[in-house]
Amino acid sequence: MSAQPEFNQKSAEGFEMFPQLEIPHTLAAGPGPGNTDPRVLARFAAAGVADHMQADVVRGMKEAKAMLREVFGTKNAYTFGVCGTGWDGLDCAFSPILPGDTVVAFVNGTFSGIDDFNIRLKASTPQDLAADPLNPKPANVVTVNVPHGESVTGEIVEAALAEHKPMWAFMAHWETGSGRVNDIEGFNNACAEHDVMGIVDAVSSLGIGYFNIDDYPAVTTWASCPQKGILGLPLTYAPVSFNDKVIDLLKQRGCYTYVHHPILEARHWCIADGEDVETAAYHRTHSGYAVASFHEALRLLLLHGREMKAADYVFYEKGLRSAIEAMGCKVTSNMPSLVVFDLPEAFEGKEKELVVGCRSAGFAIWNTLSEPAQIRIGILNQLTVETINDIVGRFADAMIEMGAEVDKVQVLDDLNSYLASR
Repeated sequence: MSAQPEFNQKSAEGFEMFPQLEIPHTLAAGPGPGNTDPRVLARFAAAGVADHMQADVVRGMKEAKAMLREVFGTKNAYTFGVCGTGWDGLDCAFSPILPGDTVVAFVNGTFSGIDDFNIRLKASTPQDLAADPLNPKPANVVTVNVPHGESVTGEIVEAALAEHKPMWAFMAHWETGSGRVNDIEGFNNACAEHDVMGIVDAVSSLGIGYFNIDDYPAVTTWASCPQKGILGLPLTYAPVSFNDKVIDLLKQRGCYTYVHHPILEARHWCIADGEDVETAAYHRTHSGYAVASFHEALRLLLLHGREMKAADYVFYEKGLRSAIEAMGCKVTSNMPSLVVFDLPEAFEGKEKELVVGCRSAGFAIWNTLSEPAQIRIGILNQLTVETINDIVGRFADAMIEMGAEVDKVQVLDDLNSYLASR
């Protein structure tokens, strides 16, 4: 048998070629993306080569659309996926905002802060952009900053909407920058009281918390992502849902986008004039691989059960939280999929150093991306006794290596006593 020829390490033009890229498997234990289920990856790899209008690809999109409505808990016809990450879904959600529109945005962490930035870009006039092209501050957008580590409450929303009387209001449902759950009922009620159209970033809550968006009718727009609660491949589809009020507004005045236009995008998902239709209208080139993996991720979520999955997150987060606190850390978050905390006082200032060390060892945790410096450990798709033990054990090792006095055996014994109580 003849030896296989070696690949030429230079291009035909003599460019020195890089070796093939190898990306190792890591334990994704941060705020997201989470570890993708192998069954989702298998559907991605098993998909045949097919164009974006092939019958099975379109059928997959129709079925995914129906499953998304179940996941959101809605009858909104305009519920579909936007190609890309959560930022693509949010950009689509913000696209109905036009220059000069009045908006109140509530910010209590890194990601709601970026949402606010996007809103200011959308609502800016040409004069606003010219005054500060990379960070416009239009007077028609009011940013309400809530301190890091605190939640946006209904009282805060009510007071701001009563004072400013905007056309739109924005809030993140769960803010992963600080690990805080914000008051969605209070937000909805205040929007209803003041006839404001609400927009909610549900990137960190959809598929993790148990809620139905139709219970919050004053929220006209919801946007999420594929890599957290849905647990599809990161670059598949960002779920969005628009109610009739915002769709009617778009029909009256339009918006300044093609790619992220809610009505035009929906036509490729076989949605037209507020109804499901048989034939897709071309909007952009969809990937059969992405459709197959997104479809499987939604199937797995619904097979698990939305309510059961939410209960699982609450249970395992409580065990992780107790273990982190037993190591002397102070937890400041209240999200069921993410624990955000301060290190013991003696190790203050070493947060990033600890995170870098963990990540270099394949244990992918995160520090906060804005001040104050904290550590974030998440459990996306880690809802088993074995994975929670792995996360706690690795973090205990990192604390010990840093010099903390941690009784790893006792911490794990206490954790497993709790986990066995279910």
